Amino acid sequence: MAATEGVLLGMGNPLLDISAVVDDAFLAKYDIKLNNAILAEEKHLPMYDELASKSNVEYIAGGATQNSIRVAQWMLQTPGATSYMGCIGKDKFGEEMKKNAQAAGVTAHYYEDETAPTGTCAVCVVGGERSLIANLSAANCYKSEHLKKPENWALVEKAKYIYIAGFSFTVSPDSIQLVAEHAAANNKVFLMNLSAPFICEFFRDAQEKVLPYADYIFGNETEAKIFAKVRGWETENIEEIALKISQLPLASGKQKRIAVITQGADPVVVAEDGKVKTFPVILLPKEKLVDTNGAANGFELRLLDILFSVPDNQSSLLLGDAFVGGFLSQLVQGKSIEDSVRAGCYAANVIIQRPGCTYPEKPDFN
Repeated sequence: MAATEGVLLGMGNPLLDISAVVDDAFLAKYDIKLNNAILAEEKHLPMYDELASKSNVEYIAGGATQNSIRVAQWMLQTPGATSYMGCIGKDKFGEEMKKNAQAAGVTAHYYEDETAPTGTCAVCVVGGERSLIANLSAANCYKSEHLKKPENWALVEKAKYIYIAGFSFTVSPDSIQLVAEHAAANNKVFLMNLSAPFICEFFRDAQEKVLPYADYIFGNETEAKIFAKVRGWETENIEEIALKISQLPLASGKQKRIAVITQGADPVVVAEDGKVKTFPVILLPKEKLVDTNGAANGFELRLLDILFSVPDNQSSLLLGDAFVGGFLSQLVQGKSIEDSVRAGCYAANVIIQRPGCTYPEKPDFN
């Protein structure tokens, strides 16, 4: 079954990645350390315009959910199969975001905040190493009033699959509740990502409200363990945790839940109908690993929960945005869980070999 227009909707916190090669003087000027991920302070604010003025600057419409939606769109190759909502500012970086999403084939309806600048993430590259400095700004300003406007709610109506990353709970939990309830009432598939350990710990109440509506829950092993810990499950066994997540109470109208947990280089764990299956991942030789940001859970994870360091093996790499994007691309076409997992691993592998969350013109997946 081919993907139809608007079949998949994502809602999240958009960040424009502004990537450029810089020199040591630039790092010193803004007091930046390589291989680091921080939130911007006052002293960093002029840096974004300076990066943008560099001849080698590249822009990518990022943020965890938007990355997944772009990857799904790339895998699908059907113009307008995906749509996205989030908040940007009324500025030149907002215009870049719109241009980038459009070029990716995603139908993006951004809420444009009058006062906050577009959320940005500076990616300063020196000799293959990089430093990330995020200014979340407008990404934190989404309002449910935007969602309720007829032209935006039309995207919700049209979608058969709705995906959110847990980062949305930090911004507009009421918006997420609205689409979750809509999905349940209209026999649609609602998918959510645990996204980061701090979401599972500190935004548990918002997460708890939406969990019963989730047909699919994605996460990685670290998030799954924290999710279990805060619920007092007293196990660190990923297969047990996945099973328990799949068996959490469901909202009325929901038939079942599938939990999908990635474990870096270890097999992907899928719990469904009281059973657990594992699927091996495609492993890459270390010399092919170019970038771990796009394939990891967006810049938010690097910044808000700095637990991620580039490991010696592939552990912690085949998770997050790219995997989910690949998975969704098959799911929305009615393909099997096996095919969806395979597509997720394929997409993560492609993106790990490239800088940022970027991809070649066409996928080579069958």
